[in-house]
Amino acid sequence: MAYQSYQQRQPSYASCVTSLRTSLSYLQSSVSTLDAGISDFPRLTSLLKTVRHYELIPQPTLAAAEASLRDEIGPFISLLLDRAEKNIDRQARRIETLKARAELNAGRLSHYTSEGASSAQQERQRRQQEREREKKLKAARSRRLDGSAALRAKVVAQRKEALKYSVERLEMEVQQKERELRKRLERH
Repeated sequence: MAYQSYQQRQPSYASCVTSLRTSLSYLQSSVSTLDAGISDFPRLTSLLKTVRHYELIPQPTLAAAEASLRDEIGPFISLLLDRAEKNIDRQARRIETLKARAELNAGRLSHYTSEGASSAQQERQRRQQEREREKKLKAARSRRLDGSAALRAKVVAQRKEALKYSVERLEMEVQQKERELRKRLERH
C-alpha cells in the first residue's frame, strides 16, 4: 500500500514541478518586460521631475502684504486722483469759458454784420480815438509823477482798461442774451 501511494503521489509531484517551471517562465518574462520598461527610468525621472514655479503662501501672509502695499501706495493714489479731479474740473471750466467766448464772438460778429460795415468802421475809429486820448493822458501823467506814483498810476490805468473791456464784454453778452430771448420768443 505504501508503494501505491508513492506512485500516486509521483504524478502529482510531476505536475507541481511543471506548474512551478511554467510559473518560473512567466516570472522570467515579467522580469524581462519590467527591465525593458524601467531601463529608461533615469531619463523619465528627469523629464517628469516637478519644478516649483511659484510658492504658495498662507492667506494671512498674503492679506498682510496687501494691506502693507495698500498703506504704502494709498496716499499717492488718492493724491493722484485728487489732482486728476482738479484738472478735469479746470478743463471743464475752461471748456465752458471757451464756449461762452465763442458765443459772445459769434454775437459780436453777427452784430457787426447786421449793422453793416460803415457802423463797424465808425466804432473802430471811435475806439482808436479813445485809445490815442488815453495814451496822451498817460504820457502826460507819467511825466509829472515820480517812480512809485507812476507805477500806481500804471496799475490803475490797467485796471481801468480791464474794467472797460469787461463792461464792453458784458454789454455784448446782454445783447447776445437779448437776441437769444427774441429768437426763443419768435419760435413760440
